[in-house]
Amino acid sequence: MVELRIGYGFDVHKLVEGRNLILGGLEIEFPKGLGGYSDADVVCHSIVDALLGAAKLGDIGDNFPPTDPKYEDIAGLRLLELVKIKLANNGYEIENIDTTIICEEPKLGEIKEMMASVIAQTLDIDGSQISIKATTSDGLGCTGEGKGIAVAAVVLISEILLEEEEEEVEDEYEDE
Repeated sequence: MVELRIGYGFDVHKLVEGRNLILGGLEIEFPKGLGGYSDADVVCHSIVDALLGAAKLGDIGDNFPPTDPKYEDIAGLRLLELVKIKLANNGYEIENIDTTIICEEPKLGEIKEMMASVIAQTLDIDGSQISIKATTSDGLGCTGEGKGIAVAAVVLISEILLEEEEEEVEDEYEDE
């Protein structure tokens, strides 16, 4: 039987002056950006945390500490690439990713599909395996007041089956 594991990630960053807004690996035209040690891409960061959690490999801070100078201004897409390698090295592959971006502005409309495409390409998965949604918080809290952007992500990963194991699983189903 193939092992499936679910992971959940959440990230929120404050909107600040003087930074570019990076979401899902894309630079978004907006007067403010997200503050943080890296590029503060909350979309990628929430997915990173969900993937690491699903594989029981710690969290983003454990793996990419903000005290390490090599992670200063690192792109969220690069963190996703590194996590993809960690997953493969631990015997896991990505089944699907579902995210929800929570912000009043900017309005993300068609940009969501572009984000999904960039992330899918970075993780070497099919675009049908990733969903990016957006919602507001009806003016409530830091996201509703336009002070920040939050993202929640849920992922499903599975064991990477070796050819021998795949044959055993097929035989198992044929016997039924």
